[in-house]
Amino acid sequence: MKFYRADTKTAYEPDNALDAQYRAARQIGALRIGDDCLFFRAGLKTFCVPYREIRKCFRRIVAVPAKMCCGSGNFEIEHLVISDGVTEVAQIQLPGKRAAVEVIRVLKEKMPDTDFSAPGKAANA
Repeated sequence: MKFYRADTKTAYEPDNALDAQYRAARQIGALRIGDDCLFFRAGLKTFCVPYREIRKCFRRIVAVPAKMCCGSGNFEIEHLVISDGVTEVAQIQLPGKRAAVEVIRVLKEKMPDTDFSAPGKAANA
């Protein structure tokens, strides 16, 4: 399988260890949580982000307005945002709130030195 870097969109060299880690990783939606890397699919490509390159990670909830026959409301779409400390490397859609909370919990265990606060919350805290 071919893996791509999320920041530069260039392909990694073929590596059997990455392939084995991808197959053994825990899958939550389009996201796979491996031992050393975070994998996600976008389009036809599979991206790999090593944990050592992630400096900030947080949930982003996007409200999508919806008009229905009985009124209107918003659908809340959960995303995981990954940053290298300077720019946002990826925004990955997750299946729902429970999945987003579980992903953050697991990533906090794997990356204890990473900042998990959202940008607006860090400035107010």
